[in-house]
Amino acid sequence: MEWGSESAAVRRYRVGGEQRVGPAASAQPQREARTLEPRADACEGSARTRKRSAAESGGASGAAWTGLSEARAALGLALYLLALRSLVQLSLQQLVLRGAAGRHREFDARQARDYLEHITSFGPRTTGSLENEILTVHYLLEQIKLIEVQSNSLHKISVDVQRPTGSFSIDFLGGFTSYYDNITNVVVKLEPRDGAQHAVLANCHFDSVANSPGASDDAVSCSVMLEVLRVLSTSSEALYHAVIFLFNGAEENVLQASHGFITQHPWANLIRAFINLEAAGVGGKELVFQTGPENPWLVQAYVSAAKHPFASVVAQEVFQSGVIPSDTDFRIYRDFGNIPGIDLAFIENGYIYHTKYDTADRILTDSIQRAGDNILAVLKYLATSDMLVSSSKYRHGNMVFFDVLGLFVIAYPSRVGCIINYMVVMAAVLYLGKKLLQPKHKMANYTKDFFCGFGITLISWFTSLVTVLIIAVFISLIGQSLSWYNHFYVSICLYGTAAVAKIIFIHTLAKRFYYVNASDQYLGELFFDISLFVHCGSLITLTYRGLCSAFISAVWVVFPLLTKLCVHKYFKQHGAEGKFIACYFLGMFIPYLYSLYLIWAVFEMFTPILGRSGSEIPPDVVLASILAGCTMILSSYFINFIYLAKSTKKTMLTLTLVCAVTLLLVCSGTFFPYSSNPTSPKPKRVFLQHMTRTFHDLDGKVVKRDSGIWINGFDYTGMSHITPHIPEINHTIRAHCEENAPLCGFPWYLPVHFLNRKSWYLPASEVSPRDPVHFRLVSKEQTPWDSVKLIFEASGPSHMSFYVRTHKGSTLSQWSLGNGTPVPSKGGDYFVFYSHGLQASAWQFWIEVQVLEEQPEGIVTVAIAAHYLSGEDKRSSQLDSLRDKFPDWTFPSGWVCTYSLYVF
Repeated sequence: MEWGSESAAVRRYRVGGEQRVGPAASAQPQREARTLEPRADACEGSARTRKRSAAESGGASGAAWTGLSEARAALGLALYLLALRSLVQLSLQQLVLRGAAGRHREFDARQARDYLEHITSFGPRTTGSLENEILTVHYLLEQIKLIEVQSNSLHKISVDVQRPTGSFSIDFLGGFTSYYDNITNVVVKLEPRDGAQHAVLANCHFDSVANSPGASDDAVSCSVMLEVLRVLSTSSEALYHAVIFLFNGAEENVLQASHGFITQHPWANLIRAFINLEAAGVGGKELVFQTGPENPWLVQAYVSAAKHPFASVVAQEVFQSGVIPSDTDFRIYRDFGNIPGIDLAFIENGYIYHTKYDTADRILTDSIQRAGDNILAVLKYLATSDMLVSSSKYRHGNMVFFDVLGLFVIAYPSRVGCIINYMVVMAAVLYLGKKLLQPKHKMANYTKDFFCGFGITLISWFTSLVTVLIIAVFISLIGQSLSWYNHFYVSICLYGTAAVAKIIFIHTLAKRFYYVNASDQYLGELFFDISLFVHCGSLITLTYRGLCSAFISAVWVVFPLLTKLCVHKYFKQHGAEGKFIACYFLGMFIPYLYSLYLIWAVFEMFTPILGRSGSEIPPDVVLASILAGCTMILSSYFINFIYLAKSTKKTMLTLTLVCAVTLLLVCSGTFFPYSSNPTSPKPKRVFLQHMTRTFHDLDGKVVKRDSGIWINGFDYTGMSHITPHIPEINHTIRAHCEENAPLCGFPWYLPVHFLNRKSWYLPASEVSPRDPVHFRLVSKEQTPWDSVKLIFEASGPSHMSFYVRTHKGSTLSQWSLGNGTPVPSKGGDYFVFYSHGLQASAWQFWIEVQVLEEQPEGIVTVAIAAHYLSGEDKRSSQLDSLRDKFPDWTFPSGWVCTYSLYVF
């Protein structure tokens, strides 16, 4: 047997001096002597003294290798990861690839910025407000008219202002039903002069949440679409198909306007595909985070046309898993229109998303330029594509797609991905099988050491996770959550160092007390193989489950395996010398670079979300878990360095010291979670609702009436940081649940009560809006099928919420909302979100209650909440006074509302 073939299992000898015999041993006595390794019996628990010699741990040539310097290894690894992180940062800062738009850039970001500044100058634009329904709509129509005047005679522009009324149910936020009346859509159709039978849709929304100018969400997208419309309409290139631009005025009302368009507008029947422009942050790169369903040709269109690509199937699978509490118009077009599409969103700087800081000046011109270049190119591609006509022929199958540092996109069908993945698995199986399945007299105890090492690796990862979770729980209990929110490096120093230190500690113990006499080279090779085995198992699992994200595991198998094959011979002869380390780092360049690229995207999206995820989810536990998972992935192919290094004491000591010091600083409150820094604000979100509540009994008499300012802090810290600034907001005014009332008797704007169970209720004077809600029972009928039909009528402000709770012995069987089948929210109550535009008529609807057993306290309790989000009714003197007391690092969003409860 040649020496190269023996590398799979380095030879061993027993501690007692037992020597090997046989042809292979006698053929190369000198080389054998230099590579002898003691046998570590997996079943022995007794400690053994560590015996190493130059002959045992040395290479096959020249001077003996005596182990890797700890300082060299730690410093080299740190510099390597920092260099990769710098490359990732450079790629993210490069918003526009210079020259990618060609000699003459068609899309003009300066013009789009002018549109943006005009739209945001109207202020917050809630549905039903003057700013949304009149000022913004008039401005859009004026600009569209100017574009139409400048358009080329090859094209025809048609404009329609739609004001739909409708209702639907959705399982978002635990499930609820939505009803809208007379909301606004501005629709523009650009088509060839002779007309078109097929169209591609571009969608944005010009409304905003209350108290936010909504520059990124979503005025910038509408500005981009206006400029794309101008460029396409003045182009001398003829379009084959129509392009429909939908400027919808009620997306923040949980996707109502898109539903009104796709289910009611006559042009909706022409649409074969769509592009939805959204935001989950402010500026930066727009990420393709959803495509389909299926229809791989759409991904190919983006790949072929986009000039500054940024796309990931990983983001798609994460978003569609539901772990991010958000949704877009993509869902409406997919579920109610059965149309495939592409969903894009700005994801950078989500800290100021839906706040007063979401202003036009925070969005870079290059960010607008790249979005415009991409949307223009993709729309032009689709509007001249033959596939759009017969898109149904190409609908089946999914795509694996991902960009490479924003330079280009790699995309291939998922079925091809499965073949590639299983080929990679076969290569890894052949490599590992050659070692694990060789005869015992050649393998010695490699198989046993391998599976013991696998167990040790799992233990190290598990204990690492447990360690950071213990720290996270402790931090949460002492009231120092979110200390990293304004200083992300704190989370690395606290949880990242703890995770790494624990992994190193467990493997150091294994090296010292279990693999007591094994050579460093043998252990380095063994734990490389174990890491390869883990990633191979991950690849098999993800591929079997049909996840396109399995390509990441394939990358983590292919490149390390190729690296191992390239450096293996040198490693056996010279050990872990400088040349080996350089080649090893180079071979790991692609998996580590791409993983850091993805990890950035994960933290860019999730870190701001943890600052608005409610009072029930400990953000430190979530972040610590994510960091522990990232540590496991990034450490996998560097675990072998623990065994190659002479010592790990200084590294563990340094990591432990950094973690301990950071923990002490966090406990002392050194790192304040929030910031009012004008250049990079990270505010705490607080919702203030000045309300008056009225509770009626079965006879219609008022049994309780109170008024106050209802306070919700939508993060885990509650009011702990607010109380020192506003002493009256303290634990003594914690709001209590009204057990017999739907949703605890509070006027929830959306059914997020399960995310935020801690709130405060500060007594205040009654509110008296000029447009009070009018709610009455029109009729009560007994149906032939022994149920009770209650017909109601309500009128009031542009936003209202209707709640239903049936009593014992009664069930809600049907109603006139949605598809007729009531959809309960989390907790069992029923939630209806209502909104209207201007000049809406009274809202009349009915519910039908099946009575199984008559109860003296009635059959059903209903409540209606009115939310005044715009105009003079939105404000009150006490609300303004309280809001002014909040420190500048908060974003207090307030409005007036009423809540009335009735029993029938």
